[in-house]
Amino acid sequence: MLGSRAAAEDILQEAWLRWVDVDESTVQHAPAFLSRLVTNLCLDELRSAAARREQYVGVWLPEPLLDDETHFDWAPGPEVHAEFAQDVTVAFMLVLERLSPLERAAFLLRDVFDLDYAEIAGHLDRSEAACRQLISRARKSVKADYARHTIAKEESERLMMAFMHAVSTHDISALAALLSEDAVLLTDGGGKTSAVPRPLHGGALVARVFIGFASLRASSGWRLVPTQINGLPGCLILDDHAGGQLLQTVALAPAAEADHIGALYIQRNPDKLRKIAERLKS
Repeated sequence: MLGSRAAAEDILQEAWLRWVDVDESTVQHAPAFLSRLVTNLCLDELRSAAARREQYVGVWLPEPLLDDETHFDWAPGPEVHAEFAQDVTVAFMLVLERLSPLERAAFLLRDVFDLDYAEIAGHLDRSEAACRQLISRARKSVKADYARHTIAKEESERLMMAFMHAVSTHDISALAALLSEDAVLLTDGGGKTSAVPRPLHGGALVARVFIGFASLRASSGWRLVPTQINGLPGCLILDDHAGGQLLQTVALAPAAEADHIGALYIQRNPDKLRKIAERLKS
């Protein structure tokens, strides 16, 4: 809903504080009450976040989640976990960012949480007809901007290892061969660290730029650690010259032809890397 673990934690804390002050004898159905409360708190946060986003420096990307921590204490079967990982891919989160707060909430409540229209109307304090319109508009936007490309585990691992090898050997040609012709690179520095200020398009250009950064003297301590980020193959880039400091995460989105990489999502904003960095230190 929010694209930020810190924001989600704040919302849950606020919901808990409000629930403590509620006379439970006046609540007919606690789960419905809490769900509506959290939804409304999320809507308030989305509206304020949209205003903050207008002043955001450079490209905005959601906070990265390592796949083994996306479910926290939740322990679903592998099929459910795989579907959940698809729902938090960077590309899907970016599409959600382009929806209005109400469209986003209505769409997620219906298509992800499978609530019926009457429940959604109650959550959003809108008529069922209005909610149907919100969901219809959201679905059209998602369908136009997002195509889910599934990738087999073996192919995912191949792309990840081939990418890491090309970067480690500073091989521009090898990286260019992995990327689709229309590949895009997006880098989020949040104005707090160096980052490419706008999306870069074209596999050849992306390969030259990324390997160019990897070849800098300041990057000589890079160590690439394979992982899964937001349901995608990727890696953590650490700086061994700085005690293993986490510099960035790289998520690799498959192209329509799944044997190529269609997008590189690079997160460098230290605020969004904090949780992973803390985990690496513990």
